[in-house]
Amino acid sequence: MNDQIVSFDDEKLILVDENDHVLGYETKDVCHNGDGLLHRAFSIFIFNSQGELLLQQRSQDKRLWGLFWSNTCCSHPRKGETYEQATQRRLQEELGLKAPLKFLFKFQYQARFKDVGSENELCAVYVGKTDEPPTVNPNEIAAIRYISPEDLEKEMQAHPAQFTPWFKMEWERIRREFWPEIEKMISAR
Repeated sequence: MNDQIVSFDDEKLILVDENDHVLGYETKDVCHNGDGLLHRAFSIFIFNSQGELLLQQRSQDKRLWGLFWSNTCCSHPRKGETYEQATQRRLQEELGLKAPLKFLFKFQYQARFKDVGSENELCAVYVGKTDEPPTVNPNEIAAIRYISPEDLEKEMQAHPAQFTPWFKMEWERIRREFWPEIEKMISAR
């Protein structure tokens, strides 16, 4: 069982400008209040060798978008961490997985969740492949499942409100700009 507590409201996140220059540090809680403070984040997309994407349903205890479906793993580098350190740490903490990751792109977005708070992130998107079985951390994840790209797109069309806003933006760009590269990664032995 992978049930360690790995998220803390008082963990220091990295405040940045739109060019990813560090401006300072603030707690996760403060970063997500109101319209949010722009901070570093990352999203990871893990595929298996059948070409299916590992999705997670966020824990109901998440402050923002609890029980929404999202990409494999997403979080924030903490003060003193590089993107590479943070992505590997979080993949292990949430899913008990290790996988080589390839950086795809960064983008900035802001999304408000009801009157609870906002994401205001400069998000680095990574992709990887593994067939290792995940070990879910129930403090972070309510459920997981693998899905084919075609079935995911049908679901997103039919039920867009069930998915996190960043995931929908990232997936659209991945399919539009990076899909041949991802297909090559999936088929590599």
